[in-house]
Amino acid sequence: MGSPAEYAIVAAGLTKRYGGFTAVDRLDLNLTRGEVFGLLGPNGAGKTTTILMLLGLTEPTEGESRVEGHDPVRDPLAVKRLVGYLPDNVGFYPNLTGRQNLRYTADLNGLTRREAPDRIDALLSQVGLQEAADKRAGTYSRGMRQRLGIADALVKDPRILILDEPTIGIDPEGVRELLALIRHLSHQRGMTILLSSHLLSQVQAVCDQVGIFIRGRLIATGPVDTLGRRIAGEDGFEIEVQAYDPREAAPANGAVGSSLADIPGVREVGAEDTMWVVHAERDVRPLIPGALAAHGLVAIHLRLRGQSLDDVYGQYFHGETGVNDA
Repeated sequence: MGSPAEYAIVAAGLTKRYGGFTAVDRLDLNLTRGEVFGLLGPNGAGKTTTILMLLGLTEPTEGESRVEGHDPVRDPLAVKRLVGYLPDNVGFYPNLTGRQNLRYTADLNGLTRREAPDRIDALLSQVGLQEAADKRAGTYSRGMRQRLGIADALVKDPRILILDEPTIGIDPEGVRELLALIRHLSHQRGMTILLSSHLLSQVQAVCDQVGIFIRGRLIATGPVDTLGRRIAGEDGFEIEVQAYDPREAAPANGAVGSSLADIPGVREVGAEDTMWVVHAERDVRPLIPGALAAHGLVAIHLRLRGQSLDDVYGQYFHGETGVNDA
């Protein structure tokens, strides 16, 4: 297992079976302190089961994990003291105000009557609920409840924050505000954050590392650009190019193909609809505009394939596994 001094969360061979069904299959995972890690996968992939094992809320069938050096099975209370958790369906006492709900959580976590009010006020401000703080939680929108949930998870000043599908059912503006809050917690407070989601753009917007989770297995992990290069091929780069001759204001396919083929490191050039696809041993994008200009051509589109999370997601979910996002 990874060193507790380096990693906030470590899992080795973590497995959970329910009868003949394997919900999580031999998970190996290392989360560096201070990073935002996105656990990306369709509903039913095993993301929530993984979170419950890390929190000590369900025991693994095999394998082990450490959360800030603590074993969730043997010392779940120590883990709960260090981790703030926002489940996918957070609940509050509807007849209590937002402030009163947080005060209840503060009491449960042993905050004194002197320190709790200031911390609660600061958290309500941080999540943008100052004006709604003294309204009953039962009147809150879904987005407001999620923000109150993050404040609730932060009351005990945890080292790690785990968010399970935090943006489900929230309007676009609420999603934007929530993602901005996650970035703030990471960048300003150095908090380790594990974000579970099936939504590509949101994971890509806030996460330093991404793990792709399908059918209980973590099949790929790393920065988005690293995963993209893996899909493009470990042995090379695939680049889309579109160009035109400004003197003719029309595609000049023959000249484009020959100019691209002459670039050092290019192995193969082929046409694909209105694009040219370059297969190269390295990233030759910086050389393409000059090579085209030498033939009187202008590049109007360059893209390294496999670099967006959509490419990664599509390859693993639909190309290799046939699993549909649901």
